[in-house]
Formats: sequence, C-alpha cells, structure tokens
Amino acid sequence: MDWKIFATIFTAVFIAELGDKSQLATMLFAADKEASELTVFLAVSAALVFTSLLGVIAGSTLSEYINERYLNYLAGIGFIIIGVFTLYKA
Repeated sequence: MDWKIFATIFTAVFIAELGDKSQLATMLFAADKEASELTVFLAVSAALVFTSLLGVIAGSTLSEYINERYLNYLAGIGFIIIGVFTLYKA
C-alpha cells in the first residue's frame, strides 16, 4: 500500500466531509435519546463505506472507458458548476 497516496486521499475526504450534511444528520441522530451512540456510529459508518464503495466502482468502471485526464476535467467542471449554483442560491 502506498501510504503517501493513502494519506492524501484520507486528508482530502476528511476535510470534504467536515461540516457537510451527512455529518449534521449524524449529529441529529446521535442527539436522539432513543438511539444508542453505538447504533448511530455503526449505521453511519456502514452507509459511508457503502457510498465510498459505489464511488470506487463507478470511478474504476469509468476509467476503463474514459481517459483519466478527461475524468479530471469532468470532475473539475462539476465542482465549478456546484460552486456557482451554491453562490447563486446564497
């Protein structure tokens, strides 16, 4: 395993996930007195692992048909569109 790549990916995803909607939803579920913290943690962890698995499968499948360079362009354009939309709505 390449630990430099691991650290880069971990840091990028960790920073991207801080304060997002899924973290806020997790805090709300954890605040519910009827749900144990362990249940919330396990459910949220499983959901994040599954969505990450879908991302890995989609990315590796797309990379078989589309050049990685074009995928990077597409991702960048997607983020720009989301940013412009977010600024427009603000």
